[in-house]
Amino acid sequence: MVQLVGDERLDYLLAENLRIIQSPSVFSFSLDAVLLARFVYLPIQKGKIIDLCSGNGVIPLLLSPRTKAKITGVEIQERLCNMAKRSVTYNKLEDQINMIHGDLKEMPKKLGFNTFDVVTCNPPYFPVSDKNLINEREHFAIARHEIYCTLEDCVRVSSQLVRPGGKVAFVHRPGRLLEMLELMRHYRVEPKRLRFVYPKLGKEANTILIEGIKDGKPDLKILPPLIVYKEDGNYTEEVNEILYGKE
Repeated sequence: MVQLVGDERLDYLLAENLRIIQSPSVFSFSLDAVLLARFVYLPIQKGKIIDLCSGNGVIPLLLSPRTKAKITGVEIQERLCNMAKRSVTYNKLEDQINMIHGDLKEMPKKLGFNTFDVVTCNPPYFPVSDKNLINEREHFAIARHEIYCTLEDCVRVSSQLVRPGGKVAFVHRPGRLLEMLELMRHYRVEPKRLRFVYPKLGKEANTILIEGIKDGKPDLKILPPLIVYKEDGNYTEEVNEILYGKE
């Protein structure tokens, strides 16, 4: 059994047959996190992976069936980190996943420079000056806005944590793509794979998935577009498979 607090609920991660603790008033993961977990290349048999801005631990949980590597999640909000730890325990993944409550900016000194094979990060999307911050609940505001870390912090720390030749993957908004590319190159993470995500065919992209290699050679591949919804409002076959697995 798992102890739930307040309005928490135990949801299924359907494709993985795992469960995750969520709360509508505190935090629930988005499709962006699921897409990032599916997008990143992973070592199969061994290695070390770290997920920054982990929230309730959705990305470490989603990565766990795809690799035998050790996975570390870092989350600055104690409530969310506690939710993640309880989800890890419920799914009996304590030997593979370790959740850390802390500031990602402190992780290189705490965990070691050039230590990890893969870094994933679903960072806050919006600058603090964004008007959407007004009247927003604290947990959501911290997750969505650059209150405790900026995009530059996320890229810099990812570069510090990953080994030369290791991979770093982000999900973000298209409006900050140029900034993302400039920061990745500045911090020696060469962009290698980029995919645009579109809500529907004919609409503007609203999400980007990007992966780089530390000290890699220039060679950016633009992958085929990912369309989320069909015209009838149902998920496309690809997204349906990402969320629910193959039939």
